[in-house]
Amino acid sequence: MKLETLMLQGLFVACLAVSALIFGAMLTTTSASVRLATGNSVSAILLTAPASCALPPDGVVCPQIGG
Repeated sequence: MKLETLMLQGLFVACLAVSALIFGAMLTTTSASVRLATGNSVSAILLTAPASCALPPDGVVCPQIGG
């Protein structure tokens, strides 16, 4: 009975630690879109833009700039 109690307490502590680490990571990390939006550089936005359109280039859905 004592062994099972110790195992359950250890499992609870391990789950609590993992949950705290995940919660801390969610609070401290910033996504790439947030970093991109806070930057004042237009060239950084243009560098991350895709070079080609994933949709069919019919001129209405996906206009090609300069092409």
